[in-house]
Parts: sequence; structure tokens; C-alpha cells
Amino acid sequence: MREEIARHNELYYQQAAPEIPDRDYDALVKELAELETEHPELVTKDSPTKVIGEKPQEGFRTVTHTVPMMSLSNTYNKEELKAFDARIRKILPEHAFGYVLEPKVDGVAITLRYEQGKLVLGATRGDGRQGDDITKNLKTIKTIPESLKTNSPPDVLEVRGEVFMPKDGFLALNQQREEEGQPVFANPRNAAAGSLKQLDATIVAQRPLSALFYAVGEVKGLLIDTHQELLKLLKDFDLPVNPKYWSSDTIEEVLDALDELEKIRHDFEFEMDGGVIKVNERAFYDELGYTAKSPRWAVAYKYEPERAETTLRDITVQVGRTGILTPVAELEPVTVAGSTISRATLHNEDEIARKDIRIGDRVFVEKAGDVIPAVVCVKKDARTGKETAFKMPDTCPVCGSTATRREGEVALRCENLQCPAQLKQWLRHYASRGAMDIDGLGDALIEQLVDKGMIKSPSDLYTLKKDDLLSLERMGEKSAQNLLNGIEASKDRDLWRIIFALGIRHVGARSAQALEEHFSDMDGLAAADQDTLLNVPDIGPIVAGSITAFFALERNRDVLKSLRDTGVRMKRKQSATPTQGPLTGKTFVLTGALEGFTRDEAAAEIRARGGTVSSSVSKKTDYVVAGESTGSKYDKAVKLGVPILDEKAFRELLAE
Repeated sequence: MREEIARHNELYYQQAAPEIPDRDYDALVKELAELETEHPELVTKDSPTKVIGEKPQEGFRTVTHTVPMMSLSNTYNKEELKAFDARIRKILPEHAFGYVLEPKVDGVAITLRYEQGKLVLGATRGDGRQGDDITKNLKTIKTIPESLKTNSPPDVLEVRGEVFMPKDGFLALNQQREEEGQPVFANPRNAAAGSLKQLDATIVAQRPLSALFYAVGEVKGLLIDTHQELLKLLKDFDLPVNPKYWSSDTIEEVLDALDELEKIRHDFEFEMDGGVIKVNERAFYDELGYTAKSPRWAVAYKYEPERAETTLRDITVQVGRTGILTPVAELEPVTVAGSTISRATLHNEDEIARKDIRIGDRVFVEKAGDVIPAVVCVKKDARTGKETAFKMPDTCPVCGSTATRREGEVALRCENLQCPAQLKQWLRHYASRGAMDIDGLGDALIEQLVDKGMIKSPSDLYTLKKDDLLSLERMGEKSAQNLLNGIEASKDRDLWRIIFALGIRHVGARSAQALEEHFSDMDGLAAADQDTLLNVPDIGPIVAGSITAFFALERNRDVLKSLRDTGVRMKRKQSATPTQGPLTGKTFVLTGALEGFTRDEAAAEIRARGGTVSSSVSKKTDYVVAGESTGSKYDKAVKLGVPILDEKAFRELLAE
């Protein structure tokens, strides 16, 4: 059993690729602990019940924690929480105390060390005594301040918390990786862990990571009486803390709060799998003491995973924009986390083999990160012998071309650029609002245009005639003319939009905007070597390599020529983007809907005056421009004290 748990620790901590759900792992450890209690003569110092499972990773400097970083004991049973309370009251019979309940973030434990208010070290928990120095990686996370917000910083402050990947960022990252033929992450926690293990900090900077904090290690120059006081202090220092917590005087109030927390478990930006209960009065911590790996004054309560059992009817294969063949589970419809699920991605053939998934199996389905339906495991004891193994096809299921696997990739790929499935996905991307913004070119119309052979490349859009469109189903005179107007208008989009619309691997909208600021036309970008591209802000080695590889292919250069010949703009609209201007050095974030500008028009006005536009708010943001129906960016700006401009003030600033 120890060997089996050690193997799962390796998969979870070192490889960020667990084979079993947390609940099953916790049950294994609990069973081992019970066996060791019954047979104390068999207990060893290196038992998984005595040590934390993570080992230092090669490539990082190993650091020793001044105060050990412990893990929490956990339970799925409310009766065990009452027993936890009874043990504490037995130790502290004459003392009054309360509890604090916080959402349990499913992330990666880290510690930050501030000396005189300056961040000098960031590390992983590791085995609790030693961890990896990942300071450079952590400094790329915008929510982690490099200096504490105070005029009287403590001599030393070590804060402990979690790095996590927000659920929307996790979804976008997995979609990108799937299109690129890379292994996808099983859940946001694994995505965060895999990101922090990168030796290249520029890769970490491209991952959508965030953090929050809830504990301290070594402290010099501060007195902190309660956990509530600690949370307030961390927040005042500009360190993010849990957005919601409950204080309770009794364990019964804690249990009620846990029920309340479960009702809003999907409302947080991070994946949350339970609650952490801590004694509020820190003065009692030493008296309550510690086990070999956990404090006795805190415990984690985990909710049952929201999963459902159903039948896997079939496995089909879909073809993505870049030709990746992705197996998809076709399920007997079932409700999970409030949604009816009938399909779930299986990612790739290796994933199917690892989980031993067969057509006809009874399977358990969860929503990874509350977003992506996923088959987590098979109910093997329900097998009848009629289940059939699945094998990925040797040819593309759409065009029949031979499927290939590129070196270093796990996914099969259709290399035929004329494949209708790829072309349809490419056209959807090309016409989307974030790219060329062609109004009226929806999925149904793209299906018809490709299936009838009327379009074989995005450049063919610009040769369509009204009579061509009127021959399509449900296409009237007015709709046809509106579409032609939208196609014609797309010829004059900003340069960054066509860069993004080309579908270059790793190049998103922000990267395309950075490229537009550096290159005045497409020819300059196409001719740039890797060293030149690395001088562009936000462009790292992977993106630079992808760009040079794209333009090195003759077929891609032919696409560009065809688009240019049809009149698509291939130059920046402004004759030059100023390196100096009245807004040079100022960073803006746009949120909400402006009445007199589109988002892109407002960004262009800022860049034309030398300013920079960012997608996220941090303490380094100079202004947030807020229109109608603002969201979390506005709230964060208020929290951080970032100046907020309404549309009138924004116009006045531009005029100045």
C-alpha cells in the first residue's frame, strides 16, 4: 500500500498527472493510517502518513523552510468535525475560542518570504521541510506583489498560500494545448502545478495564474492575535486573500457555514473542493500542537465530488482547426453540476488507454474546473464482456487523409490543409469577433459554403458574389447583401487582426497586438528571424519559433498572397506607432461597454499616444477605463485603488 501511495504521489506532485480522484487517494491514505494504528510495530519514518509527498525537483535550487510547511488532515464526514472540536475542547477546557472557515482552494502550496517589505524568496512546499526556489516563476504572477503595501514593513514576513489557475484561464489553456497537439491538463490544479515546474519563467508568464494567501511562517516585527486579524493584515499588505470567509463560535455554526459554502461552490474563480476550519485564536496553536505532518488546530472538510454515472455509447473523432484528431465520448445524457452532459472530451488515445475506457462502459463523469465535462474513471465491475476497445483511426474521418503523429506530440493530426473539417474551424476563427469580425458568417453558413465547395481558403470569401450566396439554403437578398458588406468591411481591419486570424500556433490576440506595434506591415513580420521576434514585448522563444515556422511554409505564404490580392490590408493603419507620446509609460485596462468607442478603437487611441493596453488589473495599472456593465476588473481596480476613468474622463485625457 505504501508503494502504491508513493506511486500516486509521484503522479500527483512530480508529473501533475494523477490517475485517481482525490477521494480515492484520501481513502488509501486513511486505510494505511488505520493499519499503522492497529500495527504500530510496522510504522516507518518514511510512511506516506508521516511525510508530505512532494520531492524537490531537478533544475531548481533547494531551500529549507525556516518554519515547516505542513499539510492539513482532511475528512468527508461531519461527525469527524465534531470529534475534531471535542479534542480541542478537551485540551482547552477553560478557554473560549472560535473558528474561521475559508473556502479550500485546489491549488499548489507556496511560501513567500518578504524582508523589510521586499520579496526575496518564493518556494514550493516540497516535502514540508525543503522546497524548490521558484522565485522567478512566482514574480511573473501579477497578483503577487514584489513589495508589501505598507510604510512600516515587518523585518520578516513569510506568507503561505496557493497558486491556482482560474477556471476560465484553464479552459482557454487546454483548448490551446489540444489544438497544438500537446497533452491537456486534467484540472486547474494540475495546470497550475505543471506551470510552476517550468524552468523557463517566460513560459510561466504566459500561463493564466493567480494566487491567494491564508497563513504565515516565520514572522519578525509583527504581533498577530487571531486568524481573522491575519487575513485583514495580509489584505492591507496587498496580498490577495479568500474573497469570503465565516467566523463561528461553535462547531454547529461551522457546519451550517459549510452548507452555505457548498451552495456557492461554483461562484469562485478558482476550483474549490471544500472548506478549511481553523481555530481563530493563534495563541492556542502551540498548546494544541502538531502531528507528524499536520496541525491539530486546523482541518479540511472536503465535499463529495459532483460526478454522475452513465453509459459511454460510442467514441467519435472530431477534427480541430489545426488538424488535431480528438476522441469524444458520446454519453447517455446525465446531469452534472446543474448541466446536462451528453459529450465529453477524451483528449487523446493515450488518455483512453491509461483509463482503460471502452465503448459500452459504465463511466463516471465530472466537470473539470466546473467547466469541461470529463470521463474520470470506469466502473469496471459493471462490465459484461460486451464492451469494445477503441482505436484511433489511421485516416482523417472527414477527408480520408493519412493521420500522422508529429515528433514530440501525443495527438494524431490530419495534415491536409484542404480538409473540410479544418477549413470550417479555420473560417470560424478567421471570421470571429476577436479576429476579422465578419458579421453574418455563422456556423450554419460556413458548413454550406465548405460542403458545396464554394470556399477552400479564407481568401475565397472575398470572391463570393451575391448570386453565389442566394443559391444557399435560407439565404435572402438582404442577408446576402449584409454578409457581403461584412466581408468587404473586414478588408480594412487593423493589422493585428489579420495576424491573429491566420491561426499561427501560440499567437493570441495580445501577441498579435504586440507584433503590430513592432512591425508596420505583414512583410516585415514574415521576414523576421527568431532573434528579432524575441525583442518584441510578450513574445517568448516558443511563440517566436512558431511564427518563423509558419512563414517558412510556402503554403502559408500562398495564403497571404491570396488575401493581399483580394485587397485585405496588410499594413498598420497608423504610419508609425509612437515610441514616445503623452501616455508613454502608462498602462490601461478597458472594462465594460463604451458608448463612443469599440474596445479596439479605444485601445488604438491609447497606443497611438504611446500607452500600453493590458487585459488584467494589477497594482502596476495606471488607469482603468470603465464603460457600462463592468465586471471583476472594475472591482479589482477599486480594491487596489487604481484610478478609474469613465468615458467622459477618458475622452478628456485623450484630448489633453
